[in-house]
Amino acid sequence: MKTDYTVAGMTCGHCASHVTEEIQAVAGVTSVDVDWESGRMVIESDEKIPFDAVAEAVAEAGDYTVTEA
Repeated sequence: MKTDYTVAGMTCGHCASHVTEEIQAVAGVTSVDVDWESGRMVIESDEKIPFDAVAEAVAEAGDYTVTEA
């Protein structure tokens, strides 16, 4: 299953790599694609990942906010 999100606050590829690293550590995530320029993040997983887990991981990566697209 694919779920789209918007991540605000990323300014460079380094930001996207931090977000990617934290999301990959969330249980159930099979892949993640983060585009810092558009703010788009697509998470692939076997089952829907709880939004709270996604938000916590994004906050752990830095001063970013996430919304479900």
